[in-house]
Amino acid sequence: MSPFHISQLVLLNIVIKEYILFDMNNENITSPCISVCKTDPVTDYCYGCGRTTEDKIMWKNPDTPDEWKKSNLKLTRSRLNGWQQKAWDKSYAFKKETGISLLKQKLLQQKK
Repeated sequence: MSPFHISQLVLLNIVIKEYILFDMNNENITSPCISVCKTDPVTDYCYGCGRTTEDKIMWKNPDTPDEWKKSNLKLTRSRLNGWQQKAWDKSYAFKKETGISLLKQKLLQQKK
């Protein structure tokens, strides 16, 4: 892989991250769930979105303020690392655009 190609990948990751962080300030706050719902038994973090059981309860509560949700999006994203964070970034951006995660889209396409 050439250094130029690596630079492009780094730049793309920065753009995706900034888009997501910018979009988090939008009033249309989308749940961070990307349909990879498995929880680590030690940390209680979801492998897909990084939320805890308590975070998930708060997201479902209609009285939860938008400010909490925005803050929680940043917190849960920070719990993810490397490929996991990149996968979440891509799937969350797709979900913001289409209303479904990449995994749900793949499952729907397999049913056809």
